[in-house]
Order: sequence, then structure tokens, then C-alpha cells
Amino acid sequence: MKKLLIPLFALGAAFAVQPALATDGETLFKSKPCVACHTVDNKMVGPALKEVAAKNAGVEGAAEKLALSIKQGSSGTWGPIPMPQNPVTEEEAKILAEWVLSLK
Repeated sequence: MKKLLIPLFALGAAFAVQPALATDGETLFKSKPCVACHTVDNKMVGPALKEVAAKNAGVEGAAEKLALSIKQGSSGTWGPIPMPQNPVTEEEAKILAEWVLSLK
């Protein structure tokens, strides 16, 4: 029984720790519910992330505003469908916002 439990515990721990290790925007994006409504290149439920980057290019405070929208949700910016709050930390929201704004 122990021979079965130890590998299962190690596997579970690896999956639990992996999202915490995601420090680049793309990996973090893929590990969060963002992918249910957004893609990088094409509009889905929400806008393409490249559209978000283009709309905010050169805008003062865009990263902070986008990070807040990612964490707390938003409505009316891209149409009638609201974006819900996302289960991200402040740091993850900043990483995601900066990554989105870096897309060309």
C-alpha cells in the first residue's frame, strides 16, 4: 500500500505546486480560467489578447488597470458580456497584464 501512496502523493504535490511556479505570462495564462474566454490571436467570448494589447499601447497606467480588471473583473469595456473575477493573486495579475501588453 505504501508503494502506491508515495508516488500518488508526489504526483499530487507536483500538480499542486506547478501553478505556483508559473512566473511567465504565457504559462500562467494557460494555467488559469482565462483560456475559457480568450485566445492570443482571435476573439472568442472575450477579445483577442493582441486586441487588448493594441488598444492599450502607450496608455499611461495600462498595466495596473488591466491587472485590476483581471483580478476583479470588468464590464462594458469590450461589449455586453462581463469578465468575471479571476482566481489570481495581485502578483499573478501583474504578470498576466504585462504579458498581455507585450503581445504584438
